[in-house]
Amino acid sequence: MRSLIIDYLNNSVSRRGFIRRMLSSGFTIASTISVMESLKNLKEESYSYVDQYRTVTGTGGDLLVQQIKEAGVKYIFTNTGSYEVGFFDSLVKEPDLQLILGLYEGIVISMADGYHKITKEPAFVNVHVIAGTAQMAGQLYNAHKDNSSIVVSAGLLDNEVFSDDIPLAPSAGFDQKEINSQFTKISWEVRNPKSIPVITRRAFKVAMVQPGGPVYIAYTDYAMEAKNVSGKIVSRRNFIIPARIKGDPELITKMAEMLIESSNPVVIFGDEVWKSGAQKQAVEFAELLAIPVASSREAFCNFPVSHPLYIGGYSPGMKILGRNIDLVIVFGAKDFGRGRISSITFNQKVIKCGINTLNIGRNYPFDLAIVGNVKEILVDLIDCIKSLITKNRLKSLRNSRISDISIYTEKLRSNYLRRAKHNFNKPYIHPDRLGYEMSRLLEKDAVIVSENFGGSYGFFNFGLGNDNTFWMFNTGFSLGWGVGASIGAKLGKPDRQVVLSIGDGSVMYSSSGFWTQARYGVPVLNIVWNNRNYQTVRRSFHRYGGEMAETNHYAGVYLGDPDIDFVKLAESQGVEAEKVKSPDEIEPALKRGIQKTKDGKPYLIDVLVERTGAGAESNWYQKFNLAEKRLRKV
Repeated sequence: MRSLIIDYLNNSVSRRGFIRRMLSSGFTIASTISVMESLKNLKEESYSYVDQYRTVTGTGGDLLVQQIKEAGVKYIFTNTGSYEVGFFDSLVKEPDLQLILGLYEGIVISMADGYHKITKEPAFVNVHVIAGTAQMAGQLYNAHKDNSSIVVSAGLLDNEVFSDDIPLAPSAGFDQKEINSQFTKISWEVRNPKSIPVITRRAFKVAMVQPGGPVYIAYTDYAMEAKNVSGKIVSRRNFIIPARIKGDPELITKMAEMLIESSNPVVIFGDEVWKSGAQKQAVEFAELLAIPVASSREAFCNFPVSHPLYIGGYSPGMKILGRNIDLVIVFGAKDFGRGRISSITFNQKVIKCGINTLNIGRNYPFDLAIVGNVKEILVDLIDCIKSLITKNRLKSLRNSRISDISIYTEKLRSNYLRRAKHNFNKPYIHPDRLGYEMSRLLEKDAVIVSENFGGSYGFFNFGLGNDNTFWMFNTGFSLGWGVGASIGAKLGKPDRQVVLSIGDGSVMYSSSGFWTQARYGVPVLNIVWNNRNYQTVRRSFHRYGGEMAETNHYAGVYLGDPDIDFVKLAESQGVEAEKVKSPDEIEPALKRGIQKTKDGKPYLIDVLVERTGAGAESNWYQKFNLAEKRLRKV
């Protein structure tokens, strides 16, 4: 019982797990609750009441399992393999660690990515030796682009013991960890079983140190299977560092002065607002001086989009209310530009703030840079502004902007709604109609996991507050992310409605994830925007203005003939589904799907939406039939 209490105080055992193990030991529910109440104060107080580490003796796999448990891991996202037997053999002895099986390595990475994105906790993955390591690359790229804290582990067949030509081992003369070097902060290979705990701790530490990012560890099969190995297992609070770095006070004062002197500033809030928990301070800061807020290419909506100060997407050189911007303040967002020289004018001043120094001055010069936790910087900045000017001047500055900006943003929204509602009563399903019905019927605090580049989301009240719909995206754009990410998001927030909004092309990169939803009772509402097209690609082809645009023949984008039946695809894996073909079918289908998820079941709605934009009417593809070209009918 002593070890169980220590595990509970260390957060290595959940409340539910503690109760289950107490009951299995013969305690009554009443006595178990009494014990938990007596431990409440100890759990909330300092760490001195519990051991900082414990010694474990067992296999290498035992050491790994115990150390990831101390790191706070709840779920193991995995596609299993034979050469990780030492790990999985130990895992079956730990009922508090839940294995979530995916049927392909890429999808387990996106599960972990979705879980981390919504919980901000490190996620743990295990994939199969070098082949599984290679196959996860597209989704590891997405996680890398968004600085997601994921610890990826794999088995390793050592090609430097005797033979260097081993099936499922690295090629002769190469290391397995080299495969991931572009998409991880750092990678390791572990050959000594005694080093498993320390290198595993190191991996969690590096993944969580801001800016976060994926890391990779390959454990040799013989290290995992080694017996009678002893190692120190350390609690997470003794090796994971809180990222609460404050900004330089002198620089914050300088920023406050520049803001007060500015006549037409704009602020951009990036994903470090969500990651640092600074959404409240972001709104307070914007309202303090009535500063217009623009968005950048980020994974979250870091400012409420229905707020009167929200003006939409930022582009270098843009004007606000017909006037040039004289100051751009960026909090924890990526640098401007997407591979081309943008028309940024260096007449405007730029202030960059955040923990990720790679995003500061990467493409454009800055006038002031402050390194630190975005929340801490905003708290100090708000206080500094209030101390520098009187309440009357502060009110005057705010009043000089708020009215014009509010009228401007209200006009933007009303123009959008007018254009969108024009598409509601068409005989086919326009994306605007589907987006509207979703916003009307889904929970107001739903989590929308989007892998749909042609969707219509202007009706949603996205933001980070409790009364906002939560938007989750990825900025890597490597397809195959959405299904897995929705599973991870629902595991991370089981008491919030999670909706996967996904394009038909994206589904086919990760459709095996529907099986995982059914296997583990992960009640995600899956909405497929089915336009039988790689629409984003088609629009890019048209913008090029070449032969495809002239002939209306777009190579490799039409996904009909034959049409993919997503209902059968989902039902073959245990997920109930239905098809929606007309606008009046949307509402009843959504209501059925919502009820199914309330009942604890995943559900899929295949919505046939109209293609939009240039070339939308084209269903051309290069015809080819191999059967007709045979010389022998075999």
